[in-house]
Amino acid sequence: MATTFDYKVRDRNGNLIEGSLDGDDLGLVVNRLRTMGYLPISVTPSVARGFGRALVIPGLTDRIKGKDVAVFTRQFATMVDSGLSISRALAVLSAQVSNDVFAQILRDVREDVESGLSLSAALAKHPKVFDELYVSMVRAGEIGGSIDVVLRTVATHLEKQVELSRKIRGAMAYPVVVVSVIAVIFVAMMVLIVPVFVRLFKTLNAPLPVPTKIVIAISDTLTTWHAGVVAAVVVLGIVGLKKWVATEKGRAKWDAWKLRPPIFGPLAHKAALARFAYTLSSLVSSGVPVLESLDIVGRASGNSLIANATQEIKRAVREGRSFADPMRANPVFPQLLVQMVEVGEQTGALDDMLGRAASYYQGEVDQTVDNLSSILEPVMVVMMGGVVGTVIISLYLPMLTYIKYVH
Repeated sequence: MATTFDYKVRDRNGNLIEGSLDGDDLGLVVNRLRTMGYLPISVTPSVARGFGRALVIPGLTDRIKGKDVAVFTRQFATMVDSGLSISRALAVLSAQVSNDVFAQILRDVREDVESGLSLSAALAKHPKVFDELYVSMVRAGEIGGSIDVVLRTVATHLEKQVELSRKIRGAMAYPVVVVSVIAVIFVAMMVLIVPVFVRLFKTLNAPLPVPTKIVIAISDTLTTWHAGVVAAVVVLGIVGLKKWVATEKGRAKWDAWKLRPPIFGPLAHKAALARFAYTLSSLVSSGVPVLESLDIVGRASGNSLIANATQEIKRAVREGRSFADPMRANPVFPQLLVQMVEVGEQTGALDDMLGRAASYYQGEVDQTVDNLSSILEPVMVVMMGGVVGTVIISLYLPMLTYIKYVH
C-alpha cells in the first residue's frame, strides 16, 4: 500500500523545495526524487492527520482554485519553453504544488503522457480542473507544433479570468457585508429592544399606530416559534430559486435580469463581454477552428444571453456571412464591440481586435470596481439609517399618541 512521504530537497540551483510524494517505501521515493534532478535532504513518512490521511470531502477539500491552475500553467509554459520535456516538467510541478489533490492529478497526467497519450487527451480526463477551452487550446498547439506558445496564451487567459473574477467578488463584497450588518442590527432590535417597548406599551393602555403594530408583529415572529416557519420558507425559497435557475427558461430570465440593476447590471455585462472577447481571441489565435471556438465560447461565457447570441454567430459563419452581422442585430453586443469585430474581419486580425476589445472592457470593469465604494457608500449609509430610523420612529410614535390621548 502506498504511503505519503514529506520531503525537503534542493534543486540544481540550490533552492530548497518542500512537498509530499506517494511511494511504496522510503528507498523508492528517494530514488524517484533523484531521478527528478533533486538532492534529497530529508524524506519522512507524513504525520497522520485525524484518522490516517487527510480527509477529502468532495466539492470542499478537493476543490482546486483557478489561481492554482493559472500558476501551474504559467510555470509549465516556462519549463516547456526552456527545453524540458512535458513529462519532466509535470514531474517537477507535481512535487511543488501545495494542493495534494492537484498534485495527484498532475502525477496522473504525467503517467498518461508517459504511457503514450497526448497531453490534451491526458488533460481531458480531468474536466473539473482542465476545462474544454484549456484542452482545445492545448490540442491546437499540439497540432500546430507550438505547444509552448499556446501554453503561454492559456496561462495569460487564465490569469486574466482569475483577475476578473477577483474584481467581481471584490465589487460584491462591500454591499454584501453592509447588508449583512443591517440585517444583524435589525434582528437585534427586533429581538432585544422591541420586547422592552411592548411591555411599556401595555401599561399605556392607548391605541397603537399602524407602523408600531407592524414592528411588533415582526418582533413577535422573530421571538416565537414562527421564526422557524419563516426560516423554513426562506430556505425553501432559495432552493426553489436555484432549481428554477437550473432550468433553461429560468436561466435565461435570470441572466437577463442580472444585466438590468443599476451599477451591478452594467458591471456584469461588461465582465461577460470581456470574458467573451478574450476567450474567443485566445482560441482563434491558438489555431482552434472558428466554429469549434464559438461552441466553446458559448459554453464558457457564463451568461445564457451571450451563449445564445454566440450560436447565432456560429450559424451565420457557417452560412458564409460575417461575424458582425448577427452581432449587430443582437442588443447584448454594444456597437463598439461590433465595430471592432468588423474591422478585425476586414483586416484579417480578428483575434487582435477581440483582444483589444477584451482589454477595453476589462478596463471598464476595473474602473467601475475602483469607484464602487464611493458610489455605494452613501447609498448604504442612507439604507442603514432608514432601517434603524424607521424602527425607532415606530417605537416612539405611541408616546406621541399617548400624549394626545391623555390631553
